[in-house]
Amino acid sequence: MTLLQIPSPSDTAQAIYNATQQATAATDIADKMNAFDLALKGGWIMIVLLVLLLMTIYVLIERTLVINKAGREDDSFMNRIKDYIHDGKIDAALNLCRNTDTPSARMVEKGISRLGRPMGDVMSAIENQGNIEISKLEKGIPVLATSASGAPMIGFLGTVTGMVKAFMSMAGAGANVDVNILSTGIYEALVTTVGGLIVGIIALFAYNYLSTRIKGIVNRLEMRIMEFMDILNEPAV
Repeated sequence: MTLLQIPSPSDTAQAIYNATQQATAATDIADKMNAFDLALKGGWIMIVLLVLLLMTIYVLIERTLVINKAGREDDSFMNRIKDYIHDGKIDAALNLCRNTDTPSARMVEKGISRLGRPMGDVMSAIENQGNIEISKLEKGIPVLATSASGAPMIGFLGTVTGMVKAFMSMAGAGANVDVNILSTGIYEALVTTVGGLIVGIIALFAYNYLSTRIKGIVNRLEMRIMEFMDILNEPAV
């Protein structure tokens, strides 16, 4: 008959002490590990995510500067154009447009260069120039859209491949499976998901911000087109 062996108080205390030491060691490792150390654990997937992040930041800064420049306008510009056209000073109006580096000025310049032709041709020339200006403003925006949608997927790919490696390590260990092998492989795999989400969120906010700014400039360009066409249609005083 086998009697149930009850662990002695000393054995219980030793087991609690060992568990406490392991937990403390794990906590110390987690505290010492910074974001850079975690990124290194993600492998080559993190390099791809880093490239996407740098491209996102570059496009955000570069497009913001371009949009800010395009949004700066002289409030008296259209009034001066109106006076020049009504006074018959077409060359002066053209020079004013050429000396004003804004999308609306280039659109008005295109319209003035078509004066004397049917109004439909003038309007068509202005709209074509407007499409060119908008395409210039939207340069690089597809990069943000690609990063916003692709970065989380790339991060998830890194997680899947990392999990496969973790389970392959477990299979190779056989009966000597250590829980540290599985836990280490899992957290290293999840790092790529975190990185992908961070890059995707930054790219998404950047895309929405720039798209909103560009939409505001497009609305302003449409107003300038209407103002210019009104100038051509109203009689000179």
